[in-house]
Amino acid sequence: MIPVCRIEDLPEGGSVRIEIDETTPAIAVFHTEDGFYAVDDTCSHQDASLSEGWAEGAYVECPLHAALFDLRTGAPTCLPARRPVRTHEVGVIDGMIHVRPAVREEAVA
Repeated sequence: MIPVCRIEDLPEGGSVRIEIDETTPAIAVFHTEDGFYAVDDTCSHQDASLSEGWAEGAYVECPLHAALFDLRTGAPTCLPARRPVRTHEVGVIDGMIHVRPAVREEAVA
């Protein structure tokens, strides 16, 4: 798991964008009243940063065109987004938020 930040550094309602390396897409980590969630940071509709969106409960709204994603599943709940974003496992260890990036699926030829 990759350390993100201490719990107190990500207050409820906040989000943070993390970049791991050049081959892994950026991840947005959210602290909502429902808990901690992590999804790929880029909206599947257009290249907007979801970490700059508005999170409430288990949902985040894209700041560009208001697509809404379920943070638990990555599924879009309204247009204009049609494709889900990838979700990532989040854990808290000794007061530190950690993310385990999902394994990237290989394209089938």
